Amino acid sequence: MDKKQLSFKQMCAHFDVTPRTLRYYEYIELLQPQREGRSRFYSSRDVARMTLIMRGRRFGFSLEELRQWLMIYDKEGNEAQMQAWIPIAQGKLVGLQKQQKEISEAVVELSEMINSVSSELNKS
Repeated sequence: MDKKQLSFKQMCAHFDVTPRTLRYYEYIELLQPQREGRSRFYSSRDVARMTLIMRGRRFGFSLEELRQWLMIYDKEGNEAQMQAWIPIAQGKLVGLQKQQKEISEAVVELSEMINSVSSELNKS
């Protein structure tokens, strides 16, 4: 076994994910650990893929989007993957900016409501 490999338990701890999540990512073929009996060992490739998956999830990418994006790397290499990523990421950025605007508006509205209700209570 390569010393850079992580065990199943180490992988869960390293990425702060549940065993169920890790098994699911393996089931949908995002990760392909090496098996030795019932044990699973994750290579540096799996660790790099999991890093990208976790980052992508944080940015709002679906698992299917991530799977397709990782497949580009497997089939066409790093440059093709990066070229495909830019328009996808730009689309996600627009979506996040829209959510940010909506959240900012909701915060302002809620703050105004709190102030209004507080004023009404203080009049009583």
